[in-house]
Amino acid sequence: MAANSIASVKNYTTILDEVYKRAAVSTCLNSGRRMVRAGRNAKEIMIPKISVTGLGDYKRNTGYKTGAITYEFETKTFNYDRGVKLMADVMDVEEAGVLDCFVEAGAELQRTQVAPEADAFTFATIASHSGVTPVEEDLGEAEAADVLAALRAVTNKMDEAEVTTGSRYLFITPTLKGVLDDFSLANPARSNRVLERFARIVEVPQARFYTGIDLKSGDSEFGYAKKADGKDINFMVVEKSAVIKFDKHVASRVFSPDELENLDSYMMKYRKYGIVELFDNKLAGIYVSAAPSEAA
Repeated sequence: MAANSIASVKNYTTILDEVYKRAAVSTCLNSGRRMVRAGRNAKEIMIPKISVTGLGDYKRNTGYKTGAITYEFETKTFNYDRGVKLMADVMDVEEAGVLDCFVEAGAELQRTQVAPEADAFTFATIASHSGVTPVEEDLGEAEAADVLAALRAVTNKMDEAEVTTGSRYLFITPTLKGVLDDFSLANPARSNRVLERFARIVEVPQARFYTGIDLKSGDSEFGYAKKADGKDINFMVVEKSAVIKFDKHVASRVFSPDELENLDSYMMKYRKYGIVELFDNKLAGIYVSAAPSEAA
């Protein structure tokens, strides 16, 4: 169990010394209310899939050719169940003079732990999904022309597969996005119109952008880490309707010492239970560009 570290008060300011962290960047992929309602009451959700045959010749004497409708279901299971219990002895809190420390701690938990892990889990789950094969591309020293060419290849492929552009998102590292920004500024007459093929461009810090992660159990380590065989993602293109992503249950509460039977402590509990999955018929709307394996 991790030990608390709450220093006694001497002379302090109300300005927090916080770790630099961005808010979650994958929330733009969250599913709509219909999906949330469908997954409200069970561990699994059933996704309907439908397909129909094409057209045939109409004969004036015999009429229509007979086709068929296929209507079946695919099962998706909730795959994210994480939480933590944070404790602080009542005397530690009072002697530190920060009775509202759990307000700050709750915000810090969301910003520095929950948001980064949720992003990392989302991108790693998409990249490692069956039917999605990350393409190895060494863009470590790439120039803007190389990145733009890679993006054009992706958009051409998706356009030919009739993947809609209206909700097609480009997730890209700040480093590669900076390469594109600098190019556009220095070369205003040269085309970067491929970027217009995306509804939105979202920067993702590399520390949240891997093809695979390990979620630590909390027995000896907390949080997440890049898998041993995981790769750094350069960029990812996602058509939003291909993704199932929502939280079925989020619980957060602070307990006072009077509410705890065995401890004279404050306690904050946080739990998040949800799903990140893909529709099997929409994998054409997913593309992952990853750096080559380090061993390569």
